[in-house]
Amino acid sequence: MKQAPIKTEITFEDFAKVDIRVGRIIEVHDVAKSNKLMKLLVDFGDHTRSILAGIKQERDNPKEIEGKQALFVVNLPERKMAGEVSQGMLFDIGYEDKIQPCLACPEVDVPNGARAG
Repeated sequence: MKQAPIKTEITFEDFAKVDIRVGRIIEVHDVAKSNKLMKLLVDFGDHTRSILAGIKQERDNPKEIEGKQALFVVNLPERKMAGEVSQGMLFDIGYEDKIQPCLACPEVDVPNGARAG
């Protein structure tokens, strides 16, 4: 893997605006109108959200992540893609570097909705 250059510095205040939370992936569904997107139903403790993630071609079986905890950005505006609404973004490791992607997840179970940062 070729290392990407480090992005431009941001302030701590910029970073503090990003709300990253742990959520448990309850269900993974196909998005029929997309070759890349899967719809994740994610439990954040006090509520669930529908989050679209471009993992369809990354994994032999995208449903293998059901039941796992992962990190999500939860304060992005809702976005409509392929006829579905996404209420956040999955943190994924590897895709941008063209290596086998994997989830960014806690090493032990933590309460759903716990903040990262």
